[in-house]
Amino acid sequence: MKVILQADVKSLGRKGDVVDVAEGYGRNYLLPRGLAVEANEGNLRHAAQQKQAESAKAERELKEAQKIADKIKDKKLEVKAKVGEAGRLFGSITPQEIADQLRRQFAVEIDKRKIEIKEPIKSLGTHSVVVKIHPKVHAAVLVNVQPEQV
Repeated sequence: MKVILQADVKSLGRKGDVVDVAEGYGRNYLLPRGLAVEANEGNLRHAAQQKQAESAKAERELKEAQKIADKIKDKKLEVKAKVGEAGRLFGSITPQEIADQLRRQFAVEIDKRKIEIKEPIKSLGTHSVVVKIHPKVHAAVLVNVQPEQV
């Protein structure tokens, strides 16, 4: 029996794959649980349309991420922080603060979990930070930490 998988099924395949399974496995397990649909002409056509739509969406998301990366790539991000003696910060600059500054200075919405800081930023000066906008698109941003005026 040929079926089209509606979800990833371990040992069978990924969503959208057309696989050949035993009649009983398909009728008694996959179909009732909504993990697959029977591979008839209409369902195959529908699955092809869904795959095409998903690939178009993925391509659109990649282009959008590339635009954001071009907008922030190698730009200097100004961050002000309270400073103690010898130029040391009280605490450190967090990914949330960097995300807020990206929103304010470049009008770009980035999730704080996508900002990768190699080591905590605890001093004044310029530090490099990697922003993972998309699994395939990364951008380096320079964070310039300046003392906050009291």
